[in-house]
Amino acid sequence: MFHQEDAGLNVEMAKLAFSKGIWSYVRKMNDALRKYPMMRDPQTGPAVTAVSLMQKVPSELETMNSHADTQATVTSAAPQGLVTGEAKEKKLRRRPTKKIVANGLLILGGIICLTRGHSSLGAKVGMAYILTKLRKHDARMYHSVVGFLIVSLGILTTLVHSKTSSEDVSALNVMFTSLNSPSKLSGWKSSGGDPCGESWEGIECSGSSVTQIKLSGLELTGSLGYQLSNLKSVTYFDVSKNNLKNDIPYQLPPNAATLDLSNNGFTGTVPYSISQMTKLQNLNLNHNQLNGQLTDMFQKLSKLKTLDLSHNSISGNLPQSFSALSSLSTLHLQDNEFTGTIDVLARLPLKDLNIKNNEFTGWVPDSLEGIDNLETGGNAWSSGPAPRGKSGSAHNKGSEKGSMNGLAIALMVLAALVVVVLLIILLSNTRSSPSSNFLDEEKASQHTAFTPLSSHELSHDTLASIKKDLKETESFNLSGPMDIKTLQKAPSMGYKPPPSVFSESINDNEFASRLNAGRNTSVCAVAFSLSDLQTATGNFASGRLIGEGSIGRVYRAKYPDGKVLAVKKIDSSLFHGAKQDFSEIVTSISKVHHQNIAELVGYCSEQGHNMLIYEYFRNGSLHDFLHVSDEYSKPLTWNTRVRIALGTARAVEYLHEICSPSFIHKNIKSSNILLDLDLNPRLCDYGLANFHHRTSQNLGAGYNAPECTKPSAYTMKSDVYSFGVVMLELLTGRMPFDSSKPKTEQCLVRWATPQLHDIDALAKMVDPALRGLYPPKSVSRFADIIALCAQAEPEFRPPMSEVVQALVRLVQRSSMNLRDDLALVRYAPPTPMDEFKVE
Repeated sequence: MFHQEDAGLNVEMAKLAFSKGIWSYVRKMNDALRKYPMMRDPQTGPAVTAVSLMQKVPSELETMNSHADTQATVTSAAPQGLVTGEAKEKKLRRRPTKKIVANGLLILGGIICLTRGHSSLGAKVGMAYILTKLRKHDARMYHSVVGFLIVSLGILTTLVHSKTSSEDVSALNVMFTSLNSPSKLSGWKSSGGDPCGESWEGIECSGSSVTQIKLSGLELTGSLGYQLSNLKSVTYFDVSKNNLKNDIPYQLPPNAATLDLSNNGFTGTVPYSISQMTKLQNLNLNHNQLNGQLTDMFQKLSKLKTLDLSHNSISGNLPQSFSALSSLSTLHLQDNEFTGTIDVLARLPLKDLNIKNNEFTGWVPDSLEGIDNLETGGNAWSSGPAPRGKSGSAHNKGSEKGSMNGLAIALMVLAALVVVVLLIILLSNTRSSPSSNFLDEEKASQHTAFTPLSSHELSHDTLASIKKDLKETESFNLSGPMDIKTLQKAPSMGYKPPPSVFSESINDNEFASRLNAGRNTSVCAVAFSLSDLQTATGNFASGRLIGEGSIGRVYRAKYPDGKVLAVKKIDSSLFHGAKQDFSEIVTSISKVHHQNIAELVGYCSEQGHNMLIYEYFRNGSLHDFLHVSDEYSKPLTWNTRVRIALGTARAVEYLHEICSPSFIHKNIKSSNILLDLDLNPRLCDYGLANFHHRTSQNLGAGYNAPECTKPSAYTMKSDVYSFGVVMLELLTGRMPFDSSKPKTEQCLVRWATPQLHDIDALAKMVDPALRGLYPPKSVSRFADIIALCAQAEPEFRPPMSEVVQALVRLVQRSSMNLRDDLALVRYAPPTPMDEFKVE
C-alpha cells in the first residue's frame, strides 16, 4: 500500500513545501540524509529521499522557490523601521505553520525507514539528529513535531504493515494443516497470521500478496490442501524433495510461472487444471508415482519452456496439444510407459529431449536428430529407413510436391462432397415420392435406420448391441436398462400394437420421416399410441402422477400383465406448434446407451401430445431415499452412496465426453437419479437441455452453479457443479436448500464447503442416518472430490473423466464389498397405488 507509492507522496509534499516558500527546509532534509545515509530505504535506495525529490520536482517549482528567496531577501534588507506592525504580525502568524509543514516533511523519510523495519538503528540515529536540531531551534516547535511524529508513526505503521491478503492467508492456513503442521515451517499458523508482515518460512511477498513459496527439501509430509487456487499472485511454487503423498491437488496457483512438485510421492494423474495455467514456464513433476494418461491439456501453454515428467508411470500416447508448446526447449519423459509415435514433437524448438525407457514406436523425426542433448534409447523404434512422410527433412525438401498433393486431396474431397449431396437429393426425392410407402414392411426391412411402427421386433444390429451392453453390465453386477425378451415381443407387454399409420390430419408422416432421416443407428424406441397411454395412465389422472418438473409431468402407466412404464408428458407450449424439435429429441435420446442411464423405451406424438416413455423404477429416486422417509425406508449405506456417486459420474462422463455430439444435461439433481432394484443409479431427463432455454425455471434451489444466471450460461462445468451438490446430499443427507434450517445453514453448499477439510467438522456433517458406520478416510476423500466439483470458478472444476477416476480410486482404496449393500435394498410392499385401475 503506502510503501509502494512513497515517492509519489513525497513529491506532493515537496510541492506543498514550495507553495509555502520553504524549499530551504527540504534542502535541510537532503543534507541530513547525505550526512546519515543509513536513513535511506535500503530496498528502493534514494527513490524516497530528498535527493530523489529534488530531481523529480519540476523546474518551475525551482523558479518559484528562487522568487520566494528573493522576496525574503528584500524583506530582510529593508530598514527596521519600514517593517510595519501588520507585516510583523503576519510573519509571526505564518511561522508556526511553515515550521510544522517543513519539519513534518523533514522527518517523513525517517518515519518511512522506521516503520518499514529497515536499518532501524540508522533510522533512530537520523530521527534523533533531526529532533535535536529542532529542540535547539524552538522548544515549542520541538513538542509539536514530536506529537506529529507519534501520530504519523501510528498512521504509517497501520498503512505500511497492512495485513496479507485474506485469500492468501486462508490458503496457507489450509496448506499448513494439510502438511500436518510441521515445526520446520517456522512462523506458519493453522489459523490467521500475517505471512507478509511476519517471517514465515519460505514465503516471499510483494506488498500484501504472497508471490513465492519455496519449501524444497524440508522433509514435509501430508498433502498441499485444497485452496492453492486462491494464491493468485504466486509466480513461483516449489515443494520439491519432500515426502508429500496423495493426488496432486486440482487447485493450483493459477498464475504460477514455475511449478515444481518433483521428488515426492504424488499419485494419480496429472490434473487437467494445469491447462488453465497460461503463464506457466517451468513444470517439474519428475520422480513421483503418477500414472494414467495425459489429457489434451497443453493447448494454452505456449509459454512453457521446461516440462519434466520423468520417472513416473504415465502411459498412453502423447496428446496432440503437445504441438502447441511453441516455446518448449526442454522435455524429459524418460522412464515412463508412453506409447505411440513422437511425431507431435517434430516441430517443437527442443534443445534437450530425453524420452528413453518408454514404449514409443515408429521413427524419430529427422528434425529431432540434430538436438545436442537427445536420449531415445530403450524404446520399440521401427527398424529400417523412415517413410518419407515421417522425415522432417524430406518434408521440407518436398514442400512443393506436398502442395501439389494437398491440392489433389482437396479436389478429391470436393468431388466426394458433390457425390454425397447428389445421393442425399436422390434419397430425399425417393422418400417423398407418393409411390414410396414409409410403413411398407418389405422396404422398411431394407433400411435399418428406423423400425416400422407396425413391428415390435428389434433389428439384429440392435439386439447385438444391447446384448453387448448387457454383457458389459454383468461385469459391473448391474441390471440392464430394459428386458430384451419383453421388447422383442411387444404385444406381451399388455398394450395394443400402435396403428400402422398416423392420422394425416396431424401430419405425423412428416414427423416419422424426420425421425427416420436423423437416425444412423438402429432404433430401440417403440412408437406408442395415445389411446393406449391414456388407458394405461387412467387418462393421465392425478393419482398416477409421480413427478413434475419445469418441462412437464411424469405419469405411471400400468398394463394388465403387470408391466409398468414411466411416461413423461412434455408441456406442449414448449414446442410452439413445431414437431421438428420433438423428432430431434427422440433421434438423439434413442442413441444413448449406458448402464447408468435410464434409456428411452418409446415415444408418442399424436394430436399435439409429445411424450417420452421410460422404464419405471419402483425404488424411486435418490431424492426419495435421502429426503422422503417412511416406515419402509432403510438408510443407504456408505458404500452404496459411493457407488451411486460413481455410477452417476460415469453417466455424466458418457454424456459429456463419449457421446457425439455431446450432451450438457443442465438438470442434474437427486430427483433425476433413479435407483433400480439393486440401488444402481440411472440418470434421467438427459437430452432435454434445449427446453430449459424456454422455461423460467432451471434446476431446483441449490443446484445452480454461480455462473448460471440464465439457462444459456450453462456449460459442462455447470453440470460438474450440480453433481458436486448431489455428492453433498449423499454425504450430509441434507437438501440443497432448506428454509427450515437456520439462515447460515439453509444453502447446503455455502454451509458445507468451508468445513469439508476440517476433520472434526466433517465428522459432524455426515448424515446421522449412517449412525457412524463409515470409514473416515473414505469420507475424507469423498469430501475432497466434492470440494473440487463445487468450486465457484468453473475453470477450476475438473472434467467428469477426472471425477470418475477419483471415485474409482476411492472405491479401490476402500475395498468396498457390494454384498453388504445389496442386503439393504428398500422393500416397498404393494399399495393401492400399484393396483391397476382408472382413477
